[in-house]
This record gives sequence, structure tokens and C-alpha cells, in this order.
Amino acid sequence: MEYIILFFIGICATTLGTLAGGGGLISLPSMLLLGVPVHSAIGANKVSNTISSFSSFFYLLRKKELSLKESIWIIPVSLSGGISGGLIASRISAENMYIVAIVLLLFAFIVSFVGKGDFTGNEPLKFNKISVPGLYSIGIYDGLFGPGQGTLMLYLYNHLNIAYIRAVGLVRLATFSSCFGAAVTYIATGKLIWPVAIALLLGSFTGAQIGVRIAQKIKPQYVKPILRVVTVLLIFQIVTENVL
Repeated sequence: MEYIILFFIGICATTLGTLAGGGGLISLPSMLLLGVPVHSAIGANKVSNTISSFSSFFYLLRKKELSLKESIWIIPVSLSGGISGGLIASRISAENMYIVAIVLLLFAFIVSFVGKGDFTGNEPLKFNKISVPGLYSIGIYDGLFGPGQGTLMLYLYNHLNIAYIRAVGLVRLATFSSCFGAAVTYIATGKLIWPVAIALLLGSFTGAQIGVRIAQKIKPQYVKPILRVVTVLLIFQIVTENVL
């Protein structure tokens, strides 16, 4: 019964995560409530995200919503950011990491009201002075802490005037890149509970396919309100779990 619950947790979390980021709002607290040890829960999340993220990216690539030439450079940038974040994490206290997370999410929330972008643009993703530092910085944040990484990336792509469906695909590729190294680490250190990871993975794979198909149908003007709701929920979760 527990594995069936995990399967449906994976569907719900990854559907939300594909559309607006913030899938960890559902998956991690749910696994902890089920009694999964925290390191095993994080490991299962990283493994499932690695597979599901790549599957949704590949779907959009096959549908020609984006090109490999445009997006391939994301992999080394996000991967190096994630590695840097992991190295920095050992030097920063947990309390300071929570503060960083809240400040970044609040900043993104405020910018969403100031910025004029509404995901209707059709600019290609370019290797430039905004995209590279932005993706690298979010990769560091993912390595440091993680919750809200996908949401922050969607805000970045909106600022870069990239269409929503292409932004979803680019976020999923970056998520694959940053989660891959972490997944290998959790497997190598024996922290993974394989039945838990597989049940979550199967649900996440299903949720990724559902989410990416819904994303193709969402009108761009609805994306910012969804992002704002997810951002507020992320901030609330971080505050209630780690500050109060």
C-alpha cells in the first residue's frame, strides 16, 4: 500500500514540478510523513527527478518545441553550479541556507509583478552575460538547498523572453543535469531504499508526461499566477519547517 501511495505522490509532485516548479512541496514532506528517512527521501527524489526530467525534455525535443543545439550547453553550466553549491554547502550553516532560499524566492515573487514578460516571447536561449550567470547561480542554489529551483528558472526564462513551453523543456534539462550527480552520490553511498525510489520514479515518470502535455495547452497569461502561488507556498513551507 505504501508503494502505491508513493506512486501517486510521484505523479502529483512531478506534474506540479513540470508546470511551475515546486514539486518538492509535495514529495519530500509526504515521504517523511510515511516514515522514509530524510536522506533516503532526498535520494529517491533525486533519482526520480533525473529520469522524469529527462523524459519530459526528450518529449519536447522530439516534438521540436526546442533544439539540442540551443539547449545542450545548459548541462555543463547547471552541473558545475550544482557541484559548486555542494562544495559551498559545507561552509554555510543551515540557518543561512534557509535565509538565502527565502530571499531568492521573495525577490523572484516581487520581480514577477515588475517584469513585463508573460511567456509569450519567442527568443532563443542564448549563451550570454545574463543566461550563464543566472543558470549557474540557480545551479549553486540547487546544490546548496534545492526547493524552488525549477520555479526560479522559469522566472529567469520569462525575463529572457522565452516562450513557456520551451522554458519548461529547458528547466527539465537543467533539473536533469543538477540531479544526475546527486543521484549518483546517493546511490554510491548506499542511502537509497530502492523499492521507495522505484515507486516514486514510476509515479514521477507518469507525472512528467502528464505535466508536459498540460503545459502545451496552458495559455501564457495563466503561467505567472500559477508561479506566484507556487512561490508563496514554497516560502510558507520553508518558513514553517525551518524558521518558526
